[in-house]
Amino acid sequence: MTRQLELLRPGQIAAEIARCPRVWLPLGTIEYHSQHLPVGLDGLQAHGLCLDAAEIAGGLVYPPLWWGTGGGHGGYPWTVMMPVQTEIFGILEQTLNRLQTFGVRQVVLFTGHFADEQLAMIAQLAADWNAQKGPLQALALGVNGNADAPLPPDHAGRFETTLLAAFHPKAVDITMLSPPQPDEAGEDPFGPQRHAPTHSLHGIFGADPRDYAPEDAANLRRAMATWLAACAGTI
Repeated sequence: MTRQLELLRPGQIAAEIARCPRVWLPLGTIEYHSQHLPVGLDGLQAHGLCLDAAEIAGGLVYPPLWWGTGGGHGGYPWTVMMPVQTEIFGILEQTLNRLQTFGVRQVVLFTGHFADEQLAMIAQLAADWNAQKGPLQALALGVNGNADAPLPPDHAGRFETTLLAAFHPKAVDITMLSPPQPDEAGEDPFGPQRHAPTHSLHGIFGADPRDYAPEDAANLRRAMATWLAACAGTI
């Protein structure tokens, strides 16, 4: 049986929640990730990892919420970023309210978009919710939280390129990136020059993905899913 909640009938949902009362709630954005990656990367990687973690630790996976906040690049092409958290916070709070009435006892808020503002938003939501000491507890995590990941987190760099390739290899096209330029050698991989549309790594903040190794994708995916499942613990 699939763990995608939206594909299940009510009886199937109730049976799994009775067995393991956990729901994974992936968060992402529609956001520019340079020319070689799809704009839905954040939600795609969060959803894929939640499905993997659910296979390990149990529970069902809610459809991704495709809006996020923060990051400092809301004006990039094909990027829709909420300027404040108000609307997203309200949607998530109502979702927790309803899931609690259905017998869910843990919701894992897992964001693939890990701007500081986004991480602070879900951390605040979880803290406020848990302070009520109700039967449902919320756990807030970001894809950047695994200190033991084989690659360090980034934005559209080697980490996100490799992780996305583990789920959607055909969505990655490194040939869309321009060749390195001589004056780019030794640059800060998180420097402001990568905001420039003329830069060969425009919109990429982190290690250069042009020499990423597709064979590393499965190992990164496994390490991330195992970490995520362990964070959820037992109910």
